[in-house]
Amino acid sequence: MRSTFSQLYYINRAKVKTDGTTAVMCRITIDGKNTALTTDIYCRPEDWNAKKGEISIARDNNRLIDLRKRIDTLYDEQLRENGVITPEILKNIITEKTKKPTTLLQMGEWERERLRIRANELNKVNTYRQSKSLQAHLQEYLHSLGKKDIPLTDIDEAFGQGYKVHLVKGKNLGPAQANHCLIWLNRLLWLGVDMEILRCNPIENVEYEKKIQTRHRFVNREDFKKLLSTPMADDRMEMFRHWFIFSSLTGLAYVDARGFYPHHIGKTADGRRYIRINRQKTKVESFIPLHPIAEQILDKYNTTDDENPVFPLPTLNSAWSDIHEIGFAIGRTENLSAHMARHTFGTMLVSEGICLESIAKMMGHSSVKSTQVYAKITDDNISRDMDRLQKRREAKGLTTSDTTAEHNKALLQKKLDRPKELLREDPRLAVKKVGRPKKNLLYHIPKD
Repeated sequence: MRSTFSQLYYINRAKVKTDGTTAVMCRITIDGKNTALTTDIYCRPEDWNAKKGEISIARDNNRLIDLRKRIDTLYDEQLRENGVITPEILKNIITEKTKKPTTLLQMGEWERERLRIRANELNKVNTYRQSKSLQAHLQEYLHSLGKKDIPLTDIDEAFGQGYKVHLVKGKNLGPAQANHCLIWLNRLLWLGVDMEILRCNPIENVEYEKKIQTRHRFVNREDFKKLLSTPMADDRMEMFRHWFIFSSLTGLAYVDARGFYPHHIGKTADGRRYIRINRQKTKVESFIPLHPIAEQILDKYNTTDDENPVFPLPTLNSAWSDIHEIGFAIGRTENLSAHMARHTFGTMLVSEGICLESIAKMMGHSSVKSTQVYAKITDDNISRDMDRLQKRREAKGLTTSDTTAEHNKALLQKKLDRPKELLREDPRLAVKKVGRPKKNLLYHIPKD
């Protein structure tokens, strides 16, 4: 039989420290018996909401939320393993589990455990998976210094600068990857500040690497034609090929395609189908009229059962290798990624001269600035604009050299006519050149 379990958070307003803060306490009750423990979280009495058990300061309140979730998880684990649990047993487990990490690698493992719990809740493991390599880079740097670990209080700005040099020079990492590693180190040190182990972040002034402006990669027309005409032998690969073509014609990101259900499909008055769906990233609605090829692909998959998505797509972690294989099958030398389908959609629309506002609506961008990136990556647009300009000149009977000569002649005539205009306005102005002739002529108006 499952026992009753509850958590209650409160503060003791009678015990306020000299800095004006007081400790947040937690009372754990199991089957009518209770015990109290400190949370190592402090706040000002005026920032505490007793009804909701929350702190108005977001950073402190997030720590409180994380603690509440960890206690719930520990309670469920102990009850499942032992079948019975008391408040004192749970308190001892919590005290041991929530013991403050005092070294850098300990803090990293503590944070990774928190990310693991968060990843299971959201069913998104990207951040947790990336943290493994970030932690490994830190461990490797410490080994290069001859240390197994380092106390947080021993870290200074020189440590941060040395880590940056190790990443860029020693590991030859690019700016983006090196910055990810520095962000992880900063994250661990800021946690030390939150836990009052550190007074400040010692590497706060270490600058990040300057990012090289990257271009969105997309599938060009030749490769897209190969993709259309190259069926896959395996059913799973063929499904991914269909999805990639569909996404290249609709702009749906992979996460949005996994949440794409039949009720997102609508019809206009003339019978043309469209997609109306909110992007998970921006929560902005996308309205996408369907291309005829996209409609043909849609007919091959689920468009009636609203309990299941249209495409039976697995998680991206298990799909990326299959998408790479499709790129190899059509003869691409560069890797094919899932998000390239969305970039292909935006690029093709810009190349066809569709206005940025319409593209932003179809792609679910919260700002047209996000859409303007696609206008910068198409060489076809530049060539088309130059061809249009050349045709306009040819229609006037002018070549490039003729236009330049006419422009220079007009500028010279304007400079020569300026003194004449002054005399025309007031004939009493007698203009006389003085001094040695120079590029900029000086004019002197004699006194009467």
